[in-house]
Amino acid sequence: QVELVESGGGSVQAGESLKLSCEVISRTFSSWTVAWFRQAPGKEREFVAGISWFPGRHAHADSMMGRLTINRDNAKNTVYLEMRSLRREDTAVYYCAANGLVAVHQTPARYDYWGQGTEVSVSS
Repeated sequence: QVELVESGGGSVQAGESLKLSCEVISRTFSSWTVAWFRQAPGKEREFVAGISWFPGRHAHADSMMGRLTINRDNAKNTVYLEMRSLRREDTAVYYCAANGLVAVHQTPARYDYWGQGTEVSVSS
């Protein structure tokens, strides 16, 4: 069984930064690919970024290009998503998800485990 716990959300002004954390409670964290998705009110869940358990493999959405960094700390069983220059359109509930695949898939259905989400609100 795998449990994911997100944290780090909050309310910020446009242009500011936030760092989200996803703790993966599992004996085999190093075997999980972890991705971040977000869902704004009335919209579908969309891919933000992901990092594979396989070294060097990661992906991110074009909308976030140049504004985020994703990394993992296998010693802490945690994946971090640092977002910079936040915009109002980044407002959403952010979820982390995990699967055991090598590739970082951008489709929610490819992920087996999900966290409860952390809310990010960006105001101008």
